[in-house]
Amino acid sequence: MLLPTSLVGSYPQPDWLIDRESLSKRFPPRVRARELWRVAPKWLEQAQDDATLIAIRDQERAGLDIITDGEMRRESYSNRFANALDGVDLDNPGTALDRSGHPNPVPRVVGKIRRRHAVETRDVAFLRANTDRQIKFTVPGPFTMAQQAQNDFYASEREMALDYAAAVNAEIRDLFSAGADVVQIDEPYMQARPEKAREYGLEALNAALEGVEGKTAVHICFGYAAIIHERPAGYSFLPEIKGCSVQQVSIETAQSNLDTSALAPLRGKTIILGVIDLSTHEVESAETVAARIRRALPYVDADKIVIAPDCGMKYLPRPVAFGKMKAMADGAAIVRAEVR
Repeated sequence: MLLPTSLVGSYPQPDWLIDRESLSKRFPPRVRARELWRVAPKWLEQAQDDATLIAIRDQERAGLDIITDGEMRRESYSNRFANALDGVDLDNPGTALDRSGHPNPVPRVVGKIRRRHAVETRDVAFLRANTDRQIKFTVPGPFTMAQQAQNDFYASEREMALDYAAAVNAEIRDLFSAGADVVQIDEPYMQARPEKAREYGLEALNAALEGVEGKTAVHICFGYAAIIHERPAGYSFLPEIKGCSVQQVSIETAQSNLDTSALAPLRGKTIILGVIDLSTHEVESAETVAARIRRALPYVDADKIVIAPDCGMKYLPRPVAFGKMKAMADGAAIVRAEVR
């Protein structure tokens, strides 16, 4: 299908599942934040399964082609995986600066980072069992996790990032074995810290993808719109992704009104095109979405575009998120009919 539609990853969690008000008043958790869950531990997995079914059905009703689990089981996009690894002192967190420049509790690395077991394969299997559409699953990237940690063990951040990459690599292989059609690696800190990304970030990302058979994507963004309000005029780390073995690149274009000529250096890769502005609760019209898609067509072939929101929808009210998803699917249909 031309111009298939998908979320970047997250969808709003129900208020009965998680304390959304508390979640919105803090930076995304890097350590575990069990206090956010409204359901007792005994029933939490069942409640998360039920919320996942809601997210799946909402995506299907809106007309999306590639379905995620909405990240219903996560307090943030990264901490579920990052805190399941060996080498992290869960009882004594460290501190690191967030991309906003504020200190935030983070995993404190006190030993060699290793994946002791698969972390999200049950989540993928549940998603695969509950939709007949293509499915995508997300995992935090090695560079971003290295930036979201206090290093009390490794001689260098590069060495730590490469061990994170080995853990991600093993997880990705298991995610595909569990039924994922696409696996997306979230690497927002490549945009936030481009100098370090150039130093060793791309090396770590390629290591995470080494030997992987399956369709892979990387998401590089400016941060959640609900938390990081200002957007730069363009990406500080984007053409470099051309040298990465990943097949799809997720790019924000809506809120920042990105000059889409920036996509030209990535020609040959599939672009997951962000066309939904998450900084506002106003639901775009289908024609507005279509116009944002058309802006990319001079620089990306239509058969190399996936339509998506700018970033995760986690912080939006659910009715707004559903409306924006529906507009996204309808806008894609308009352009699809034009370019056939």
